[in-house]
Amino acid sequence: MSTANTPKIRMRGVKKAFGPKRVLDGVDLDVAAGQGMVILGGSGSGKSVTIKCILGLIEPDEGVIEIDGVDVLKLPRRERESLGDRIGMLFQNGALFDSLPVWENVCFKLLAQNRITRAQARDKAVEVLAQVGLAETVGDLSPSELSGGMQKRVALARAIAAQPDIIFFDEPTTGLDPIMGAVIDGLIVDCVRRLGATAVSITHDMASARRIGETAAMIHKGRIVWTGPAGNLGHSGNAMVDQFANGEREGPIQMELRR
Repeated sequence: MSTANTPKIRMRGVKKAFGPKRVLDGVDLDVAAGQGMVILGGSGSGKSVTIKCILGLIEPDEGVIEIDGVDVLKLPRRERESLGDRIGMLFQNGALFDSLPVWENVCFKLLAQNRITRAQARDKAVEVLAQVGLAETVGDLSPSELSGGMQKRVALARAIAAQPDIIFFDEPTTGLDPIMGAVIDGLIVDCVRRLGATAVSITHDMASARRIGETAAMIHKGRIVWTGPAGNLGHSGNAMVDQFANGEREGPIQMELRR
């Protein structure tokens, strides 16, 4: 039962192993409704697996995952799949369909689910492209004709086109120069606020994390080891978080070398 104080997303004791390798070892995480949460961690720490478990792309071995107070792992398949209608996703490399023009990419989900006609989709795409600072004419281009920054904007437009109330961002500034990264972060914040959505991002970019996150969580060896204000990254008082945020070689996190 959802209440005003119910987290939008709540994870308790979530575990996931692939063969002998345990990737998630009891993840506990709350994401408040209408806020932006950034999940940090080194490569292999479990960030992406955590997101995939929430999305239903991976089934955890143990634990509870709730959305608006409902344990989604106990829902019938059809009800669980319908949650996807409420979720948007911006993939790390955009994941645009090269064979489709931009306007079809933006409204792909709405078209695939027959929630909109093709004529309506073109108008909708123009509207959403404008929200990410792109002209109507961009809708008729193919993804290969776009710069990296424009591709990110189109991917963001696709993520928000169905007006989701939860949006996931996977390394949204990867491959962008610092200025364009800041532009994309600003668009993300504006779009999320306009929708009143809850945003969950994973990133290695500390400047981006501070711009798009209100709260942050760090995962290390499959567990959440710290949560707090994103503005405190780098001076959180947690040695692991500060080492990671400041990119320091020496500290409690030691890189595992393969032999």
